[in-house]
Amino acid sequence: MAGISDIRPSPIAGMWYTADPNRLAKEMDEYIAAAHLPQLEGEVVGVIAPHAGHRYSGATAGYAFRTLKGAAFDVVAVIAPLHGYHPAGLLTSAHRFYSTPLGNIPVASDLVDNLARLLLDRTGVELTPVANDGEHSLEIELPFLQRALTGSFDLLPIMVRTQAPAVLEALGKALAEVLKPRKALLVASTDLSHFYPEMVARRLDAGMLEAIEIFEPDMVLEAESTGKGYACGAPAVAAAMWAGRELGAKRVQVLHHSTSGDETGDRSQVVGYGAAVMLKDA
Repeated sequence: MAGISDIRPSPIAGMWYTADPNRLAKEMDEYIAAAHLPQLEGEVVGVIAPHAGHRYSGATAGYAFRTLKGAAFDVVAVIAPLHGYHPAGLLTSAHRFYSTPLGNIPVASDLVDNLARLLLDRTGVELTPVANDGEHSLEIELPFLQRALTGSFDLLPIMVRTQAPAVLEALGKALAEVLKPRKALLVASTDLSHFYPEMVARRLDAGMLEAIEIFEPDMVLEAESTGKGYACGAPAVAAAMWAGRELGAKRVQVLHHSTSGDETGDRSQVVGYGAAVMLKDA
């Protein structure tokens, strides 16, 4: 696209997370090191992680990214909600790199193009490229990946606005198809309930995490539509689950839950955060 810079500059470094690279690396390492995982059986296909400012959700995100410590992947697909308005239902980046204080991450443009073709052929839905977006929910995961993983990786960025189950399932299956030839990782970005009292939030979050752990994408979408639970990235999680199943994942294990009240001490209106991992048989 003419007139668009190769590098997407970070619109949130220094606000949602630390802008100083040395401090940021130390914080990421500390969040990951502090996570004490349960026994995991199998190989990681993907993770589900929160996307609030690191001060609030970093401790929980550390559990998701601890499962990846020392691993190496050729490409990481991050599926996240787009919180602002856009007429398109599925979006990606028009830039060639994502920038964080820890360095630039190349966008897997070939995979983006392949995914766009598959989606258009199968659903008629375009994967729309956007430039200079202000979306935090995708970028917020990148410093964790940069510190948890060994070596470099390409990024396949996907931002989701549609809630149509058929489109989300098609996205997941097309995503798996383009990722199968590569050593790939899925990351689904979501927070849980928003601005309920702590006890209500914990009930709603338990309902959503139960649906996630059952590993049925439709149940994740139904949990929200029926009021059992809430997740701002439920469509992104569902799409990632459909992709994960196609890539061999057999189960989801919930690793951690917290709320913003754990950081602020204010329990009157909280945001919920969860971490989980998709596993396949070793």
